[in-house]
Amino acid sequence: MRMPYIVAERLLGSTAWSVDVSRLACFRCLMRNPGLRTAAVAGVTTVLAGSSAGTVSWATYRLLMAQAAAARVAIGRDTSKPPEADGVYAPFADGPVPYRPGVPTDLHLMIFGDSTAAGLGCKTAAEVPGVRLTRGLADATGLRVRLSTKAIPGATSKGLSGQVDAMFIAGPPPDVAVILVGANDITKKHSIRASARRLAAAVSRLREADAVVVVGTCPNLGTVRAIGQPLRTVVANWSVRLAKAQAMATGVAGGVSVPLGSALVANEFRSAPETLFAGDGFHPSAAGYELAAAQLLPVLIAAVCEQPGLPVTDREP
Repeated sequence: MRMPYIVAERLLGSTAWSVDVSRLACFRCLMRNPGLRTAAVAGVTTVLAGSSAGTVSWATYRLLMAQAAAARVAIGRDTSKPPEADGVYAPFADGPVPYRPGVPTDLHLMIFGDSTAAGLGCKTAAEVPGVRLTRGLADATGLRVRLSTKAIPGATSKGLSGQVDAMFIAGPPPDVAVILVGANDITKKHSIRASARRLAAAVSRLREADAVVVVGTCPNLGTVRAIGQPLRTVVANWSVRLAKAQAMATGVAGGVSVPLGSALVANEFRSAPETLFAGDGFHPSAAGYELAAAQLLPVLIAAVCEQPGLPVTDREP
């Protein structure tokens, strides 16, 4: 009974072999047999959990791409816009005051990144992660905090440079920057090294402008149930590897990272998907964003309080 698994492991166990006719013929025979096909899937799951995107073979690539297509259909594409949430938030105030020149502020917080940073999946402004962070920072410091959102749904790390450019064009840099990015780098199969390098460049530019920078690293996409196995295992592993690279790149560039794909957070999403995911099963719900903000806020407050030159340094956090 172990023979099918041995065959599958030998056929699929090498992560660097080149595709040749004999191996492809063996794979076709393997996949025609139900028992061997099950073993092959198990082998793919085991092997690819430790493989990089560049080592996926042609045969497994076909299987994974079919599952990716099925996941895209199941998740769909959300073309709605996140709630408008920008403004000036005073400590313990009910809502923001629209910002305009002359409106007093003590700190300026700016959000960069993708749909998670923008709050896609939220129904009201109060649910948006930027609002949760801004309100939490205002309440903890006693300061009036202005929120500006540069994040764009669908953005990858490639879009960070443009978002930072837009910030410099629009006005002076913020006192505090929060970056949430990475999920779309996974779904669009970007290189982990390149993604981390682009993030580091954005963090460096913001730090050079004297902004405090906090990065929420890539969430664990292995929590998305619409993604079937073995692809779910692959993207889970890829998410973890990207998050680690992002954390390292952020630290080198002078920022502070928060692991939004940590085992604790991932297990919460796995155990309560109906509560923590929005209707598409991919973006967080209001409760999911609340959980993410709860990971970010203590780190954000600490980073701001430790920054010399900001008014909050003279206040109790």
